[in-house]
Amino acid sequence: MKGLILAGGSGTRLRPITHTGAKQLVPVANRPIIFYVIDCLAAADIKEIGVVVSPETSAEIQSTVGDGSNWDVSITYITQLRPGGLAHAVLESKSYLGTEDFCMFLGDNLVGDQMLGTALRFDADKSVSASLLLKEVPNPTAYGVAEVDKEGRVVGLEEKPKHPKSDLALVGIYFFRCDIFDAIAKIGPSRRGELEITDAINILIQDGKRVEFSVLGSWWLDTGKKDDLILANNTILDDLARRSVLGSVDTSSTISGRVSIDASARVDGSIIRGPAVIGPHVSIKNSYIGPYTSIDSGSSITDSRVENSIVMQGSDVMGANIADSVLGRRVSVRPARQKLSKSLCLMVGDDCKIEIPEE
Repeated sequence: MKGLILAGGSGTRLRPITHTGAKQLVPVANRPIIFYVIDCLAAADIKEIGVVVSPETSAEIQSTVGDGSNWDVSITYITQLRPGGLAHAVLESKSYLGTEDFCMFLGDNLVGDQMLGTALRFDADKSVSASLLLKEVPNPTAYGVAEVDKEGRVVGLEEKPKHPKSDLALVGIYFFRCDIFDAIAKIGPSRRGELEITDAINILIQDGKRVEFSVLGSWWLDTGKKDDLILANNTILDDLARRSVLGSVDTSSTISGRVSIDASARVDGSIIRGPAVIGPHVSIKNSYIGPYTSIDSGSSITDSRVENSIVMQGSDVMGANIADSVLGRRVSVRPARQKLSKSLCLMVGDDCKIEIPEE
């Protein structure tokens, strides 16, 4: 079985962060989102992975992800010249996939369950044409929704239905055999001008093919918006954060809880409460770093309070109180004259300078 990660798209819901970078490379707990996707596929013993990229972000993704050797997998990059929908991305990958079974995984989704069981069941039962990962949600009208029967089969899919027939949403992880290509050949563009994978799956069902499902028992997060991204950061830190204080911490600082501090980081006169992760060459001086905060490499936090936030590479925060924020790469946040006491909630793109007026 091969893997297929869809990492194209423009990421409009995460702007301004995605004006200058791929949404799949936005860090969660100081790791790009796509790294967690590759983790899941590798854990399911999928060794060959195709990554569908757009021309605009192809070079950045390839230089960040590499050839897959960090996961002991082989990665091939497939360029989707235009955004034509999920089914169009599958068609663009046909020469890579050939006649092999494959797992398609949306590159900006995160799940807590590494899906090995679903992969093994699909691989074992060749009578199943497709298997979908679903998750119970409280607001199914906001998602693609599956109608299922008591035998464990999917009998229909509908995008954002006004009157949903179940509360089972499509997670964005699909297992297919090669007959999905025949189904895609029978569909046309949707109202938004794209080839929808849900339409192709409905064709499989209409043609009498078996489409089954598994219900995800863990959390599932779509990282398409700022608040979703912060929630993803919180969830990953909750699941994976471990106490590892390797950097230089002076005697006047306090580190409590599950805090990871890189060996090259320095903490002076500060309080850090976990879960939190402090990356390489980060400097924290006379500051408070609250729970659920990730500070990426080369950043500097001075005379500030930062909590429940993501601070990306090379950013500089001085004399500010920041909460529930996402700062892009090389962002500078500084007051004009004095330390700021009021809390700021920011969503700032790369290379921006925020100057706060005097109170």
